[in-house]
Amino acid sequence: MSQEHWEHVYRTNDPTRVSWYQPEPRLSLDLIRRVAPDPAAPIIDVGGGASTLVDGLLDAGYRSLTVLDLAPSALAIAQARLGHRAERITWIEGSILDAPLPSSTFAVWHDRAVFHFLTAAEDRARYVAQARRAVRPGGHVIVASFGPEGPTRCSGLDVVRYSPQAMHAEFGAGFELLDSVREVHQTPAGRAQEFTYCLCRAG
Repeated sequence: MSQEHWEHVYRTNDPTRVSWYQPEPRLSLDLIRRVAPDPAAPIIDVGGGASTLVDGLLDAGYRSLTVLDLAPSALAIAQARLGHRAERITWIEGSILDAPLPSSTFAVWHDRAVFHFLTAAEDRARYVAQARRAVRPGGHVIVASFGPEGPTRCSGLDVVRYSPQAMHAEFGAGFELLDSVREVHQTPAGRAQEFTYCLCRAG
């Protein structure tokens, strides 16, 4: 994934008009609250960028939050929106494939719409290795990607579509699939996009 590409996306588009925008990421919030009721639980939002998930987590009382994104412009949008509350977040600019994440730390790893851009098997393996290192034993991984009937391209890039079984197969035996949810996301332009959410527990 190219930083230049995503910088261009966020510098030339209204962040509330991009296809993946959600005013309130309700399903993500519900899944996180389900597996991490403790407000001190360390949570990372992978590819969180300008997402409003961090706003909802702060509103819910969570106080150990990390947002990682490849595009500094995306992080800047979220920071400006949050104002002084941005000081309560750990912001990481970098690629999830090689970002220096702390080991065995996170209670929840959340990713909505990063994993499906990893079209090379070696990149998916690097992503899974990062999750395995960074998530504490017994912690949870929530990954949402385009479902089998979802788009084949997004933001000018090819994507990989997943059923719950195909998604879990990428993560392997070290992650127990606890649940999966199908979501039909309505884009700001009014189009329907199928997403597959998988909830796994790290062994």
